[in-house]
Amino acid sequence: MAKVRRLMLIASATTVLAVGAVIAVIGYRVFHWQGSAPAQVAPGPPRPEAAAMLPPGAKVLSSAVGEGRVVLTVEVAGGIELRSFDLNTLKPLAVVRLAPNP
Repeated sequence: MAKVRRLMLIASATTVLAVGAVIAVIGYRVFHWQGSAPAQVAPGPPRPEAAAMLPPGAKVLSSAVGEGRVVLTVEVAGGIELRSFDLNTLKPLAVVRLAPNP
C-alpha cells in the first residue's frame, strides 16, 4: 500500500508540474505578444491622387503590398505579368513577364 501511495504521489506531482508549465507558457505568450506594427503615415499635407499606368485591356488578377512597393499581377494580351510600383509615387519599378517552359 505504501508503494502505491508513493507512485500516486509521484504521478500527481508530475501532473501538477506539467499543468503549471503549460499555464506558464500560455501566460508568457499572452503578456509578451507583440502583434503587427501599426501602419506609419508620414505627417504633412495630403498627397495628390496618383494613378499607376497599365496597358489598355489589362486585367488585374491580384495585388500585394510590402516594403514600400505595390506588386500587381496583370493579364495582358493572354500573358501574365508582374508589375512593381513604388508605394508612395506609383512610379513603375519593374515588369516581369511570366511564360511557360517550352
